[in-house]
Amino acid sequence: MSSRLNPYISFAGEAKPAMEFYKEVFGGDLAVHTYGEFGSEAPPGYSDKIMHGMLETTSGFTLMGADNPPGTEHKPGNNIAVSLSGDDMDELRGYWNKLSDGGTVSVPLEKQMWGDVFGMCTDKFGITWMVNVSEQQG
Repeated sequence: MSSRLNPYISFAGEAKPAMEFYKEVFGGDLAVHTYGEFGSEAPPGYSDKIMHGMLETTSGFTLMGADNPPGTEHKPGNNIAVSLSGDDMDELRGYWNKLSDGGTVSVPLEKQMWGDVFGMCTDKFGITWMVNVSEQQG
């Protein structure tokens, strides 16, 4: 898989209906994962909230979205982040290193509970970036 650049929208509890709406609009395949799918790891009150949703369309569009994690404020204007994903660790780590330099790291780029390497930072211009490196299938 080559690397891709796509929007990631945050919601205040309505990620599931919103992502279902986008599926109606654009068509394609929608995959959603709730915080509860990870069992005891789900924060209180979040078991049915969307931890990650991804819509992939036949036109080649990818739209991701999730409910804001606990402890983070949702306000219009900060509800979109840019997500870089793929399976090329060197390429994506290179982007991560440059984006996080001079910025603020909120989630270090490291292996996460879902098996991928993930990190989140805000660059020196105030743009939020998420980098996800999928485990290579082999």
